[in-house]
Amino acid sequence: MELGVYSFGDLLLDRTPEAAGRRLDTLVRQAQAADEAGLDVFALGEHHRPDYAVSAPEVVLAAIAATTRRIRLTTAVVVLSTVDPVRLMEQFGTLDQIAHGRAEITVGRGVFPESYRLFGYDLKDYEALFDEKVRLLLQLRDDPDKSWEGTFRAPLSDMWIGPRPAQERLPVWIGVGGTPQSAVRAGTVGQPMFLALFTGPRDGARLVDLYRRAGAEAGHDPASLRLATGGHMFIARTSQGAREQFFPYYSRYFSSHPSFPGGMPRPVYDQWIAKGLLVGSPQQVIDGIMAHHEVLGADRFVGQFDPGLPEDLADSSLELLLTEVLPVIKAETRAPGITATETAP
Repeated sequence: MELGVYSFGDLLLDRTPEAAGRRLDTLVRQAQAADEAGLDVFALGEHHRPDYAVSAPEVVLAAIAATTRRIRLTTAVVVLSTVDPVRLMEQFGTLDQIAHGRAEITVGRGVFPESYRLFGYDLKDYEALFDEKVRLLLQLRDDPDKSWEGTFRAPLSDMWIGPRPAQERLPVWIGVGGTPQSAVRAGTVGQPMFLALFTGPRDGARLVDLYRRAGAEAGHDPASLRLATGGHMFIARTSQGAREQFFPYYSRYFSSHPSFPGGMPRPVYDQWIAKGLLVGSPQQVIDGIMAHHEVLGADRFVGQFDPGLPEDLADSSLELLLTEVLPVIKAETRAPGITATETAP
């Protein structure tokens, strides 16, 4: 099983003019530590709000690519509905060349609406934009010389789009936040799915079933229908210590969410933990990640390791993930007959 982390580079605790630069420096440093420890994936999400530092994930990932050697680099997610797939393919072709074949793209429709207005799109086209653009992105990857014509951009014919990625087939994951239509779309186009789950894996069982069934009905090889899951997590030495340290920051993190305008209430937080939110000791987080693997068949877990946290707490949680969780997950999910030496970076 692959293990990774993601971040949005939130600025909830510091919105001074210099904060974004410091936050981006921290992300590069944390990615370097993850790479050195043997973590599989480092991902950055795209937001266009004053409380997040990452609006151009491909730029930050390129900085990370230049200072790491093996960790795979992706988005979590890029808002495909409001970007040009041609430009996106060129950006990630460039990133993949810099990273020597370690880039991926995870695309989604976005949680916040700001990018639609910012880039001149209408929210009423929410579904149609994503559907058309994901199909164009896949054509640009698989058959770049083929002509194309759609609704939301100029036609393509006899156009050079490059550089091509270093990999023969750049991985494109479909990010799914919880709607059945999104899971079915991911299966229908035959791409791996990243499913955001903030509680336990059983809450995602129906979506995973829809994804795999749609992929089979569309004639895709089941081996191509890879599944990643992920969500918020925080690790401390003890279960109670983790819960108490994390709560005030996590509650504030949700203060801009319409469901929790004053921050997440403590009873809701406790309910989420009871349902599988990954907050606890290293062993509890190991058990939670293994449940995603065993219940859903997930072959990748990517957790947000720093939601609303100050740098020192994010660092301590990440260190426990790298030193105590990662080795156990790798040992427990290693294929029979494969030795640790054979899988070492």
